[in-house]
Amino acid sequence: MGKALVIVESPAKAKTINKYLGSDFVVKSSVGHIRDLPKQAKKSTADAKERARKAAYTRSLPPEEKVRYKAEQAKKKLVANMGVDPDNHWIAE
Repeated sequence: MGKALVIVESPAKAKTINKYLGSDFVVKSSVGHIRDLPKQAKKSTADAKERARKAAYTRSLPPEEKVRYKAEQAKKKLVANMGVDPDNHWIAE
């Protein structure tokens, strides 16, 4: 039988809880609270075209702007998936 997954709020809690639960469980930490996470979305041709458009845009950027753009996109993805904003003291939007 497989191991059960337990997700906790912080790495420190994960380490402590892992000691108590033992080897039958895998304890991982999340960054902030877990909200209603979306199910796996189906990929469509519109998604593929959007990804291609973004890739073409980032290829034309200078390296400094590319790093800034990717960091901004990663933050938007985090806010969308987790419902939290790290720049707003991790408060849900």
